Amino acid sequence: MTDRHILTAVAWPYANGPRHIGHVSGFGVPSDVFSRFHRMSGDQVLMVSGTDEHGTPITVAADAEGITPRQIADRNNRIIVDDLASLGLSYDLFTRTTTVNHRNVSQEIFLGLLKNGYVFPKTTLGAISPSTGRTLPDRYIEGTCPICGYDGARGDQCDNCGNQLDPTDLINPVSRINGETPKFVESEHYFLDLPAFARALGDWLGTRGNWRPNVLNFSVNLLEDLKPRSYTRDIDWGVPVPLDGWRDRDDKRIYVWFDAVVGYLSASIEWARRSGDPEAWRQWWQTPDADAYYFMGKDNIVFHAEIWPAQLLGYNGQGDKGGSPGSYGALNLPTEVVSSEFLTMEGRKFSSSRNVVIYVRDFLARYDADALRYFIAAAGPESQDTDFTWAEFLRRNNDELVAGWGNLVNRSVSMAAKNIGAIPTPGELTDADRALLATTSGAFAPIGDLLSRNRQKAAAAEAMRVVSEANKYLSDQAPWKLKEDPARRDTVLHTALQAIKDCNALLTPFLPHSSQKVHELLGGTGVWSAAPQIVETTDLDDGSPYPIITGDYAASQAVWASTPLPPAGTPLATPTPVFTKLDPSIVEEELRRLEEDGQGGPTDGEA
Repeated sequence: MTDRHILTAVAWPYANGPRHIGHVSGFGVPSDVFSRFHRMSGDQVLMVSGTDEHGTPITVAADAEGITPRQIADRNNRIIVDDLASLGLSYDLFTRTTTVNHRNVSQEIFLGLLKNGYVFPKTTLGAISPSTGRTLPDRYIEGTCPICGYDGARGDQCDNCGNQLDPTDLINPVSRINGETPKFVESEHYFLDLPAFARALGDWLGTRGNWRPNVLNFSVNLLEDLKPRSYTRDIDWGVPVPLDGWRDRDDKRIYVWFDAVVGYLSASIEWARRSGDPEAWRQWWQTPDADAYYFMGKDNIVFHAEIWPAQLLGYNGQGDKGGSPGSYGALNLPTEVVSSEFLTMEGRKFSSSRNVVIYVRDFLARYDADALRYFIAAAGPESQDTDFTWAEFLRRNNDELVAGWGNLVNRSVSMAAKNIGAIPTPGELTDADRALLATTSGAFAPIGDLLSRNRQKAAAAEAMRVVSEANKYLSDQAPWKLKEDPARRDTVLHTALQAIKDCNALLTPFLPHSSQKVHELLGGTGVWSAAPQIVETTDLDDGSPYPIITGDYAASQAVWASTPLPPAGTPLATPTPVFTKLDPSIVEEELRRLEEDGQGGPTDGEA
């Protein structure tokens, strides 16, 4: 194991409903591929996240059902935990934002910012519903953007031009809940002084030349219009403001987005407390050469490339006003914000409210998890918006996983099992044998370089190119024709099986479930690629129950290198197919289901 510490900070899925495949294409699969690769490389990875459970959408959903926000959060937390674990996402800790630990860490960051002068009180105009008298948070007000003219901008941000907004900036604002025009009244709040970080953020972004260009350019452009942003909100569901005269109020809370990004730190601290070494988190947050990679969809760039770094800088005392670190000490800024673009579905934007969606659990009820993981890695929205179509999913599954990789495994192991019943003993290698093994063993360096730079589409394509080289070798050498030359037959099969073992390692970050199967088909025993586990636990501070995702990933045998086959003579059994071939009729069936669902009513998912 290396001394390199890597924090994989995964965007927190919002707990107002189940997640769909568009969500996990941004934050889920890319972060897991990255983490599995680095664990195989011997790096010390800490992959953390949880369900984001505060804010208005939770309260709106609770009101609609006549239950409490906590009941909504509890239900959806469990659904999301089940889905993400089933997809094989290898969190060291997947927790939630309603823990006492998270509340305490969020309040400490706020107090550190206040101490250093980076949050300040200000009376501003807040929106309320004229019909109910309840506050309308910014995100639930829509109107025309005064900057780009987009009709559908929210009161906190325009998704079209990316600029931060206040509800009072919108032209013709209306409530997203009932369509009425909000009434604006004076309300006192604390604001984060973003302009005080313009220089520090600019200097930091100036060192981030290896980021994806679209992410870096967007982040730099944000610096042109920095203005103070409200750190608190008029709402009764969230982290209390830790100040006298505020902490006991039932109408003021820390804004959900500010406490959600603090979750990366609070989850790391919770993981350390659960590990038995409460200070262990510091190795990922304070070691100078530790790296932190943040994974999300592009709609979250502003909070990860501007807001969260500003919070960290302010807590460290590194903005224009100076200051000193809080009780946690100076904290590392992100190494990279790894943002994916959007995944659409059959040419339409995912929308749970319009039922243009397929939820993760529904997908996994019908198809293999690795098939979805492979599609996202090989054809997902890494650097541009990408359309998910059932026809392309069918093609990728049947042509690349089944006919390409799966067929190589099945026919090679089948021939060895039928003719020898075990790993064959190789004879002298020919130039063709050596060339194939040089190709497979030599692929670790270039594919590893791509994965380390989060070029996962290129890495998946290169891994499958190596698979095609192994398939070509097997066809050219035709061991089924070598009955009269068993020594050469055994050498060819041994070479093919070694190439498969190499390819299996190359594909393990993408295909952790099937890689375990291939490991066993090659005579391997034990855990090749550890799966995440759901553990029922309790809050470390108040004893309330909830499930977490965690895992013993150190138990995995998989390493990022060519390793030898089990010894010759190790028994091999006749294999069963590694992947499931899909009938072309699924395309028509899924399109019909989409059309039927798309005409239905709202669901409890997030758009």
